[in-house]
Amino acid sequence: MHSATVSAKGARRWAAGHPWIYRSDLVTAPAADAGAVRVTDQRGKPIGVALWSPLSEISLRLLDRNPDVRIDAEWWHETLARAIARRSALAGETTACRLVHGEGDLIPSLVVDRYDHWLVVQLMSAGLERFRSEIVRTLIELVHPEGILARNDVPLRRKEGLDTSVEPLHGTVPDELEVSEHGVRYLAAPWRGQKTGAFLDQRENRVLAGRVARGRALDCFSYHGSFALHLARRAAHVIALDASAHALTRAAENFRRNALSNGEFVEANAFEYLKARERDRDRFDTIVLDPPAFAKTRAALPGAMRGYKEINLRAMRILSPGGMLFTASCSYHLTKPLFLEMLEQAAADSGRRLVLRELRGQPLDHPEVLTIPETGYIKGALLEALD
Repeated sequence: MHSATVSAKGARRWAAGHPWIYRSDLVTAPAADAGAVRVTDQRGKPIGVALWSPLSEISLRLLDRNPDVRIDAEWWHETLARAIARRSALAGETTACRLVHGEGDLIPSLVVDRYDHWLVVQLMSAGLERFRSEIVRTLIELVHPEGILARNDVPLRRKEGLDTSVEPLHGTVPDELEVSEHGVRYLAAPWRGQKTGAFLDQRENRVLAGRVARGRALDCFSYHGSFALHLARRAAHVIALDASAHALTRAAENFRRNALSNGEFVEANAFEYLKARERDRDRFDTIVLDPPAFAKTRAALPGAMRGYKEINLRAMRILSPGGMLFTASCSYHLTKPLFLEMLEQAAADSGRRLVLRELRGQPLDHPEVLTIPETGYIKGALLEALD
């Protein structure tokens, strides 16, 4: 195995629990193509084995702290089996979950999502790509899927010098797959849908919103209606709001799939819609705000804060007394403290008194490692209007 030498700063980063070493902390680069390399500090002490990406700013991603380990078929079998076993509690609740959450499962740059009898994978580093065949073979042994699809159409791969494509790696994968989630059914689109086909990271938050839903409900940024479906099981009437007519067509199909007839599907810009409802002094008993990431870069954070505050402020103003608002952010750069600060400012400007009932994060299958902030991005809050 080839070797890399890292600076004291890079070694301290690993010791503190973060798996990435940047190019700036690489003292001696491996004389090798992308793959697994042994890593030593500047004193010559071996400190582990890492994935090596020659073209990436993230040069090394820690795989194993044992510098003598072999990254072979046995290693992949044991490592992937441990990650999959952590999801055992979800078996009776849903047919779709994340089996591997990259750094959150100590397998950097690998995502594996399960949709019933099929898997969708993303290999997001050059070092990991070297082990594609071993990973696929191990997943077949452990999960016995009918098909495995690679959703490698992510921009991150370009920074690694890799192609971006969507291709089957094993068997066949349908264009659409039905997901059963805590009693709700919906269609996922593994070939063309968002992420790997559906938003699995909000699953438990959808259940929470559905549990408190009542009366007249509004689901903003509804996409295929995943939140709206849960709301509709308790609310009298649900408006699923989205700017995409195509997404709302899928939402309506999902409502029919669940024999729900209390949904209304509105194509509109959420900011303009909320502004109009406030102007008309409209009221909703239950509101969900699950927008796309407003802050995709750190530079975009100030504008994103304004955007998050505006939609939350307007939602608070049209919430009925005693009404419930579930609001979320999937922007990694909007930290938990900033998320709460934004909600406090919106509540103060709304003139309403709102109680924080629950703070939410990511579900069991999207683990957030405390020393790896990049593994956590979902923030959620359930608020109740007192007046």
